[in-house]
Amino acid sequence: MQLSDFDFPFDPNLVAAQPVEPRDRARLLVLERSTGALMHRHVADLPALLHPGDLLVLNDTKVVPARITGITHPTGKPVEILFVKDLGGDCWEVMAKGNLRVGQILDFGPGARATIVQRDAAGTRVKVQSRIPVRDILYAQGSMPLPPYIKRPATDEDRRWYQTVFAKHEGAIAAPTAGLHFTPEVLAELERWGIGRTMVTLHVGPGTFKPVTTERIEDHRMGAEAFEIGEETARAVERTKHAGRRVVAVGTTVVRALETAAAAQGRVVPMAGDSTLFITPGFRFQAIDALMTNFHLPKTTLLMLVSALAGLDLVRKAYEEAVRERYRFYSYGDAMLIL
Repeated sequence: MQLSDFDFPFDPNLVAAQPVEPRDRARLLVLERSTGALMHRHVADLPALLHPGDLLVLNDTKVVPARITGITHPTGKPVEILFVKDLGGDCWEVMAKGNLRVGQILDFGPGARATIVQRDAAGTRVKVQSRIPVRDILYAQGSMPLPPYIKRPATDEDRRWYQTVFAKHEGAIAAPTAGLHFTPEVLAELERWGIGRTMVTLHVGPGTFKPVTTERIEDHRMGAEAFEIGEETARAVERTKHAGRRVVAVGTTVVRALETAAAAQGRVVPMAGDSTLFITPGFRFQAIDALMTNFHLPKTTLLMLVSALAGLDLVRKAYEEAVRERYRFYSYGDAMLIL
């Protein structure tokens, strides 16, 4: 398929700069694949849209306030650094803009500096010298790594807004945004309706947002992202499948984690590793039956995954409806439920 197949007209004024509050008041566009019908609901209505015995699978990764300003040495120029992944041995994978070179020193706190040891097409790595652990510095001085289409600086409120209420395992540089809509009240109501809940962990990294630059989408390669599926989750998915109920993924990251395990073993089993799974139309889903997700950027791997599940024509129809009805888009925007 061609990259242009995943383009659509869009009004940039629909990009949400902050979430609605309470979170579960976000709008929910429901798409029924069997009929093509569209319904307008709210996230708070989710329990009534699912069936007893269905299983929600959520991503419990925790976003680190990983964006910090460093100062180049000895020029004194500021540079924005995003700490992506701890590689061990005081080395980190980072993202940084500007004309930086191997050997460049960046100061990013009292007694804390990083030396660039790799800077090429494969990425940027630094070696840190600090009396204080990097994560402590980030939590003290860093800001949440909001995506670039949110045209404002991150604030202290984003530390709450850009984190799910069930976040547990830190390591992400972006939120699993479909999960941002859940409140303790909705989770309790889902349980009351007999809808199950379990967790996977996938640390959202640059791979999710890596632009597709090839005209043939099949030529694109996903970056690796660490994930873990525990025994309890694997058993819950297996029980749900055996009972003929639906596994409902909350977010594309959950889809990629579950389908990575299913692709390797033919069913979801406990697994930890890196996922490079690229889901495009024609993919055979083995783990999930339904998906709750936010609205995504054109020409992205996220939109391709959604189109693989619902079909490109239905996704186009749904997105046209969302634009017409002024749904709020992207990370802090509204959501879509594909049944």
